[in-house]
Amino acid sequence: MRNSVMALFSGAPAAVAVDLARDLLAMDMPKIEARSGDAVAASVERFTVQRGVAVVPVRGILTPNSAVLERWFGWSTYFGISDALAELSGRADVAAIVLDIDSPGGLVTGCAGAAEAVAATRAVKPVHAIAAPLAASAAYWIGSQASSLTVMPGGIVGSIGVAMMASSIVGPDGWGEQWYSLTSSHARAKRPDPGTEEGMTELRRSLDEYEAVFHAAVATGRGIPAGDLAARLSVTSDPRDGGAVFQGQEAVSRGLADTVETRNAFYARVFEEYGAGTKNAARAQFRAQAAAAAAAAQI
Repeated sequence: MRNSVMALFSGAPAAVAVDLARDLLAMDMPKIEARSGDAVAASVERFTVQRGVAVVPVRGILTPNSAVLERWFGWSTYFGISDALAELSGRADVAAIVLDIDSPGGLVTGCAGAAEAVAATRAVKPVHAIAAPLAASAAYWIGSQASSLTVMPGGIVGSIGVAMMASSIVGPDGWGEQWYSLTSSHARAKRPDPGTEEGMTELRRSLDEYEAVFHAAVATGRGIPAGDLAARLSVTSDPRDGGAVFQGQEAVSRGLADTVETRNAFYARVFEEYGAGTKNAARAQFRAQAAAAAAAAQI
């Protein structure tokens, strides 16, 4: 575990569908020499543009800014997604943006920023997401902020919730040494012990805070009344039984997706509606120019 991707999640809040991410989490971290983030990121293709439509892949285990995972595995980062959208929102040659998602989620840290970047871009030009085939947890958080969300047949969305792994010292290690986790007098929340009631309460408090932000974003992005969301996500009559994933029409009926469509049909429709030379492309160019002028006026 120490040399695997899974080690990134030790003690860190995560929004990931673990059952759907086991193979990715078990992968060994790349053994490479340290490089500057800028040098690595410069070699990564974060989007492509064709006939007026930009495609932004959302792939793999999502992290805030892991240039190593982005460069060597082709996995997306929250900073990379935000940077790509910031550039594309101002490009007059881009009429619409597609988030092509195939990810089980990732770390919580930084995810809200990427989701907000999608929402901000959506206000400037259309952003359409497709679960092809997987948009779970943090990846769904991001996709839920798009203008629309399509799930392909057999695709999966959901896993809305936050979790973490935590350990408690219960005995000596293999060398017979007993370790203790200490904090300063007024920093007990810095390293809560899940083996105590107080520690478990503190850990759950922080997870619930992250979940509240996650739920609020999904409710806003999907146009679901905030008070109804927990019940829609539950697999029973108890709203605490959320966190599951849903396929196809079930996802649509719960309001988590808009349509079920093959990937080819989805792209054919998007290019027909926004491809270069269409009326929508001309409107997008005008909106992009207006947004750029407004941004320049504020400098």
